Amino acid sequence: MNKFGRKIYFDKSTGNVLIDTGELAGDVRETTTEEDFATYTVLSGRKPETVGCLRIPFGQDREKFAQYAYHVDPVTEKIVWDLTPIQREEEERKETMEEQIAALQSENARLREQLASTNADLQGLVEYIDEALSGGVA
Repeated sequence: MNKFGRKIYFDKSTGNVLIDTGELAGDVRETTTEEDFATYTVLSGRKPETVGCLRIPFGQDREKFAQYAYHVDPVTEKIVWDLTPIQREEEERKETMEEQIAALQSENARLREQLASTNADLQGLVEYIDEALSGGVA
């Protein structure tokens, strides 16, 4: 089984994390930097020279990554941990996701109604065409 640590791509000038690829294990292969730039939208629009990449060995700091927010110090290119638990961020993210789910459910209901109406219109049209073809419409 292959195991690859996470790659953290960050903005070299600010240290803001652009993408954390996470760890990979199983029947996988490690991607190249070029593949990552082609795959991740957040990277594809950037000049490669403005983006740094930290490679973190598999399993290293796994608990910290799960519990804390972080950024990269642009000078030292080392991870800086925000040791405040990310519980609040998770709650805000959960609320945002719940709002998005509610909006999507509402949109889904509206689209279902439109689909039912369109289907009824099409059924009427099919019946009209059938009738016309059989000589029943003048």
